[in-house]
Amino acid sequence: MTLSSVEAFSDNPVVSSVSSDGHDSIYFNLDAVTVVGKSDGRKLREGALNVNAVEIKTDVNRMTNLNSLVNRSAGVKVRREGGAGSDLDLSINGLSGNSIRYFIDGVPLDSRGSQVNLDNIPLNLVDRVELYKGVVPIHLSSDALGGVVNIVTKKKRENYLDASYGFGSFHTHSADVAAQWFIPKTAVAIRPSFEISSSRNDYKMKGVEIWSEEQDKFIFTDLKRFHDDYLSINTGIEAGVSGVAWADAFYVNAGYTKIDKEIQTGAMQNKVYGMAQRRAHAWYVGTRYAKTFGKIGARFNFSHTWDHSETVDTAYRKYSWDGSWMPASGNEMRNGARTWRVYNRPLTVFNAGLDYEFLENHNIAFAYMLNRRGNRQTDKADRQFEPTNDIITKHILSLAYSHALFEQRWQNMFFVKDYINSTSIRQNEHATIVGTDKIDPDATKSYCGAGVGSRFTLLQEISFKASYEHSVRLPLSRELLGNGTTVLANLALKPEESNNYNLGIIGTLYAGDVNVFTYEVNGFIRHVQNYIRANVSEREGYMQYLNEPAIKIKGMDFDLGYVWDRKLSVKVNGSWNDARNMRKYKTDGNPSATYKNRVPNKPWLFANAEVSYTFSNITRYSDKLRIEADHEWINWYYLNWEAYGSASSKAKIPTQNITSLSISYSWLSDRYNISLQCDNIFDCLAYDNYMLQKPGRAFYAKFRIYLH
Repeated sequence: MTLSSVEAFSDNPVVSSVSSDGHDSIYFNLDAVTVVGKSDGRKLREGALNVNAVEIKTDVNRMTNLNSLVNRSAGVKVRREGGAGSDLDLSINGLSGNSIRYFIDGVPLDSRGSQVNLDNIPLNLVDRVELYKGVVPIHLSSDALGGVVNIVTKKKRENYLDASYGFGSFHTHSADVAAQWFIPKTAVAIRPSFEISSSRNDYKMKGVEIWSEEQDKFIFTDLKRFHDDYLSINTGIEAGVSGVAWADAFYVNAGYTKIDKEIQTGAMQNKVYGMAQRRAHAWYVGTRYAKTFGKIGARFNFSHTWDHSETVDTAYRKYSWDGSWMPASGNEMRNGARTWRVYNRPLTVFNAGLDYEFLENHNIAFAYMLNRRGNRQTDKADRQFEPTNDIITKHILSLAYSHALFEQRWQNMFFVKDYINSTSIRQNEHATIVGTDKIDPDATKSYCGAGVGSRFTLLQEISFKASYEHSVRLPLSRELLGNGTTVLANLALKPEESNNYNLGIIGTLYAGDVNVFTYEVNGFIRHVQNYIRANVSEREGYMQYLNEPAIKIKGMDFDLGYVWDRKLSVKVNGSWNDARNMRKYKTDGNPSATYKNRVPNKPWLFANAEVSYTFSNITRYSDKLRIEADHEWINWYYLNWEAYGSASSKAKIPTQNITSLSISYSWLSDRYNISLQCDNIFDCLAYDNYMLQKPGRAFYAKFRIYLH
């Protein structure tokens, strides 16, 4: 935890306790009296559900992104396939990938474009990130199986301009601008935002195999990546009113995103590409409204996105890591005919809800979500390709009842959900591989879910939490329809279903005026049916999602924090999850060799540690100097099922230790800010999905100005 001054008055200074994942407490020093208040993030963590709240204030000056900050949270692991702009996989309590859903202010994040992720959201636009683990509240109306990531943007009623620029290793550059302006004497606010980032991603690959003409054999050497450029542009504007007679909030928004990415490798790094690339852009419009009528609250969000992407794979070449190539009989990624695949994937999202407090501390709520995704495919190079137009439509209806007893010390919530999935599939390329011959192309199916959450506060220092949900997760378009590059379609995928159990304990302890301890421990169990797992063909270098009939996951995570005198902060968290294949027999009746094997290619034991110290008012310019060190430890894990192969030949991802250091300096009450940082300071070899190497040691600098 880190403590910093927010503002000061002549006699009664106001100081905020800010943890590494956000504000935990607010202190009002009134002579000899200290009044402690809890932040929104801390209140959320102490609610009935298992949830983390990662607040951004202490990290906004650094050259980082939301993925990196979320990765430091208990029970969460973010894994990348390379450097900036590469595909990523986020795991919450052992469930990962598309089992996790992403939102921004309650609206699905892919409404800003199918290629947009946590990397592309301007950090200075965000107040906090909410991480729901296992059980998802109905206001998000999601079919997530493992959890939900909800980005909450700043909502303060003030005029401000927040702009930053950063640069660093591997030709990396990033610029963000966020602003808010209230038209004088009106309730009208205008909120523009802009983000642009780019990187060559030309970091060194260690121990890659190439052919040596001099030695007349294959050798292992270190070489830089040569075809991995990345460019992201994300711009938007929102305008509307708040606090007027007819609306608590009414806003309309529009925006544009553009993401271009050269493709360096397939799903395995032994497949090297030199010309293949992916281009994507999207336009979106939307509106949101909220109003409380007495004891009834109403809200709705609507958005429509025109999403366009292209995957270009037209070179008949086979590349090596030194950049050399030889002619080939097929294209780079598929070893087939030249392709220039075009995807138009329009997305329509409508989310509405009603809340009614029929008695004091007794509330009933209803929510509905429509998610309609199109998938029209054409090809500019392959004249034999037949254009397709697939449509996936989801309807999710939720009903919840909640109450609080004994002066809010005991809170309970009960809910039911109905998941309706409709498909219209028209593609038939590689029918036997992608499952076209196994499905009804026009089908509508319904699935039911339900859950409960409870929290009881025994003392200020200790609260108990428990929750359960039978959840359903409908396959995403990426899983069903592929991504046009390294992921093949699987139209026969079944929805995942899971029984999620959570039990936790949380509390805050104060020792004198300068010591604050926080702790949280959670245990969980997941029983998953039709678990969707990414399967990689090492020979071809592509990926396809498959169902595993039964997976059982159990585990725990903990989060400990200590703050001394609002200066020194220490935080440690750790996670253990044990995901096993519980399918005893194969479809032919023979015993399964992977029965009770741990699910491969997933970290199952990892931890994070953070230490920081803040010096305040070093000079007369209301300044602060913050020094922080972060450490990430990941235990080794198998790349494939542990039952396959001999002990000496089994591929495994080794134990990793990554240490980073940053120094930030702010002056004139945070108006001007500058930071320097070194990631992976000891240049340790770091891996992620399917043993794809991540960048080594990297240096960054960032300057930020905040006017309000």
